[in-house]
Amino acid sequence: MSENKVAKKADKPGFFTRAKNWIVALPGRIVAAFKNMRAELRNVAWPSRKDLINYSLVVIAFVVVLAVVIGLLDTGSSFVVKNLIEL
Repeated sequence: MSENKVAKKADKPGFFTRAKNWIVALPGRIVAAFKNMRAELRNVAWPSRKDLINYSLVVIAFVVVLAVVIGLLDTGSSFVVKNLIEL
C-alpha cells in the first residue's frame, strides 16, 4: 500500500510546476475571456435611441423622487432628535 501512495505522489505535479503551468496558460485564458465577451456582446439586443432616452428619463425621475424622500426623512428625523435633546 505504501508503494501506491508514493506512486500517486510522484504523479502529482509539484507547486512550482503547477505555478509555471498557470502562468504559461494565463495569456490564453485572458484572450479567451475577451473572445467570449465579444461573442456575448454581439448577442445583446441593444435598445433604440428612443427607448434609451425613455429609460434614462425614468431612472433620473426615480432618483430625484428617492432623493426628495430621503431628504424629507433626514430632515424629519433631525427635527425629532433635536426636539428630544431639548427636553
